[in-house]
Amino acid sequence: MEVPGPGYDGPAGGQQGRAATPTVGKAMLNKYARAFFTRVLTPFAAFLLRRGVSPDAVTLLGTAGVMAGALVFFPRGEFFWGTIVITSFVFSDLVDGNMARQAGISSRWGAFLDSTLDRVADGAIFGGFALWYAGNGDDNVLCAVSIFCLASGQVVSYTKARGESIGLPVAVNGLIERAERLVISLVAAGLAGLHKFGVPGIQILLPIALWIVAVGSLITLVQRVVTVRREAAEADAAAAGEAAS
Repeated sequence: MEVPGPGYDGPAGGQQGRAATPTVGKAMLNKYARAFFTRVLTPFAAFLLRRGVSPDAVTLLGTAGVMAGALVFFPRGEFFWGTIVITSFVFSDLVDGNMARQAGISSRWGAFLDSTLDRVADGAIFGGFALWYAGNGDDNVLCAVSIFCLASGQVVSYTKARGESIGLPVAVNGLIERAERLVISLVAAGLAGLHKFGVPGIQILLPIALWIVAVGSLITLVQRVVTVRREAAEADAAAAGEAAS
């Protein structure tokens, strides 16, 4: 629901709805994409509100759907159908915020719930990849890469939340945020799943995407840590100057 909260990781929509100091390219993409989906989803959001459905219920249902798609289909190598299921529920992250705006409901609880469940959904997606490679996918390296993507995504979000909680602006987004992690991994997974429909060689896209997300997440983590260190030093110096004056 539209109250900004600490730890928001990129322009992925939802009830908290903000991104700090985005790059120009990301800001423009986010602006036009959000405007398009707002127009498309507003009637559906209004319909749900008329039926007495709450934004929080949509958030919970969307997360449950993403988890089901990731943990039921991905460990079996059904990447195409898993991606279809996940994508259909990912849009709930835009619907709940739209509903909150229409209803005029703003709450810190909604922002907290949305942000927390985003982390759960992300963990399920990369956990599903890890389970596949630990099992029938039979690739310990890619299993480890998937686990790294899972962990680094959580830590990238935590660095922003922790920095903001100690009063720092954390004025950087980084190379790969939540939106980029999801788009890269899910598009690659969906295309890789076409291998089961007879498309040759396309399954290589998923390993490539996982490596891209892993490296990009590491770079983003370093960017945020460096930014927090600089901002903390500046804040400490300013506080020391005020105390001495």
